[in-house]
Amino acid sequence: MNLHERGSLLSSLLGIVTCGGIGGLTAWWIVTLAGFNGTFGAIVAAVVGMFVATALWAGGVWLLNRLHRTP
Repeated sequence: MNLHERGSLLSSLLGIVTCGGIGGLTAWWIVTLAGFNGTFGAIVAAVVGMFVATALWAGGVWLLNRLHRTP
């Protein structure tokens, strides 16, 4: 694995962890504010967290492509 491939892999992993963390924290915050708990709260948190993480990832890819860089 050359240096460029390693940097691309590490930046992708960092992006996944960052987007997933922000998505999870956002979902937790929304479910807590809404007062949901139990199975329903877990399902809502999963859906919200995945949506936020995916939106952040897509936005980051769009931005990098706009700047003519790839992850």
